[in-house]
Amino acid sequence: MEIEPVEHAPVRAIRRAWLAQRWHDLAFLHWAVPPQRVAPLLPAGTRPDTFDGLTYVGLIGFQMVGLGLGRGPGVPYFGTFWETNVRLYSVDGSGRRAVVFRSLDASRLVPVLVAQLSLRLPYKWSAMRLERSGDTLTYRCRRRWPGPAGATNRMTVRVGAPIPEPTPLEHFLTARWGLHTRAYGRTLHVPNWHPQWPLHGAELLHLDDELVTAGGLPAPDGPPVSVLYSPGVPVVFGGPTSVG
Repeated sequence: MEIEPVEHAPVRAIRRAWLAQRWHDLAFLHWAVPPQRVAPLLPAGTRPDTFDGLTYVGLIGFQMVGLGLGRGPGVPYFGTFWETNVRLYSVDGSGRRAVVFRSLDASRLVPVLVAQLSLRLPYKWSAMRLERSGDTLTYRCRRRWPGPAGATNRMTVRVGAPIPEPTPLEHFLTARWGLHTRAYGRTLHVPNWHPQWPLHGAELLHLDDELVTAGGLPAPDGPPVSVLYSPGVPVVFGGPTSVG
């Protein structure tokens, strides 16, 4: 099997957009883990994607803006919300690299229900907010439903200088052009497209997190190996196809 290269921008075009949205004010935290620790958590037909023999657990906070169907305008009110997700890195039998979400906490209940029912994505309804003071951002999350209710996250990052040329690892962690999910007896690949990430270095000032362990993952055994920030990108998702 030939695995697709890690590209700065996707090589696969989205012929028919199913969803459009924008992602704003993203903080990326990542920890390296042995692939065998997370392999049982991935959908059938996929395996951990690795970089120099290791795979990664990602904790990402951001704002979803203007979520809407096709390439049309975003849904008022319900299409804009805060989100924090816990994700792993996967590759399928066709060589497509993607992410697998262990949880996606969001501050709007309706998108949570739609994503759960349509693609069986592990969305959770949570109270969330972002506080900004100059170049410092604090993301807060407290899970409401479904459980474990009360799981919390608080992370504070200081945004640094732009990164003119990201390292191979930084590309590996951020240049992901799809997701894998298990829905109704099938493993699906859902492609996405967005421009190359504008990335900044960032410093983690504070982290108090229960979302990683609530997602069935071991607690991080040290500080993240990568902390990044992006002001954001516009994103388009295509329709799902079966992995097989």
